[in-house]
Amino acid sequence: MQAENLNLNFGAIPIYHDASFKLESRDKVGIVGVNGAGKSTILKTVSGLMHPRSGSIQFMDENIAHMEAHKLVRKGLAHVPEGRRIFLQMSVQENLEMGAYINKEVSQADLDMVFNYFPRLKERRKQIAGTLSGGNQQKVVLAKWLASTADILIFDEPTRGIDVGAKVEIYNLMNQLKKQGIAVMFVSSELPEVLGIADRVIVMCDGRITGELPAKGTTQNQVLELATAFENKMKQDMEGK
Repeated sequence: MQAENLNLNFGAIPIYHDASFKLESRDKVGIVGVNGAGKSTILKTVSGLMHPRSGSIQFMDENIAHMEAHKLVRKGLAHVPEGRRIFLQMSVQENLEMGAYINKEVSQADLDMVFNYFPRLKERRKQIAGTLSGGNQQKVVLAKWLASTADILIFDEPTRGIDVGAKVEIYNLMNQLKKQGIAVMFVSSELPEVLGIADRVIVMCDGRITGELPAKGTTQNQVLELATAFENKMKQDMEGK
C-alpha cells in the first residue's frame, strides 16, 4: 500500500497535510505524535472510515482513497478500532462467530486459527465477554478481526488500558502476523512500546509527517524532536526576534 500527498480538512480546519508513506508486506509500522497531530485520523483514512480531500492510496493496483470501509475489508484491509466493540452479553465464541464487519461466514477453520493466536481465549470460549478482564476483551476484539483473514491490519491504540501480560500477547501476535506476510500499521501513545515493536516509525507533528525512522537504534529523544518540530521552530523564531 502506498499513500501519496493525502490532505484532509474538517471545514476550514486542516487535519493533516501532504501525508505520504508506504506499507510493504511483513512491515510493522508505528505512527507517533502528540495529541492532535493527526495520527489516528490517518489510520481512519487508510481504512476507509474517512476520506481525504485530495491525494491517493494505492492498494492492490487500485486507488482506494474514497472506498468504503466494508469494501476494503473484503479486499484484505481491516481496521481494529481503539474502543472495545464486542457484544458483552454474548460468549467469546459467539462474538467470534459474528465476525467483524466482514461479508463472510466465520468457519471452524477461522476459529481454530484465532484460538491458535490466543490459546487462553479458547479456554474461555464459553465465558460471557462482559465478565472478562479489559485485556481479554481487547483480545476478543483483535480475534474478531483476525477472522477476516486480512493482508493488512490497522491497529489504533491496541494496548491502551490493558495489563502487561495482555500487552505481551499482542506484541507476540504482531510478530506472528509479520512472519505470515501480513503488514501491520498501528498508533500508540507509548513511545517505548512503538520503538520496541515496530520496524519503522512515522512521526507526525501538527498534521504533517516530520520524519520516518528505523525503530532499531532510534532514541526517544530523536522521535520527540520530530514530534515537536513546529513548536521548536516557532520557539527558535521567537528567540531570533
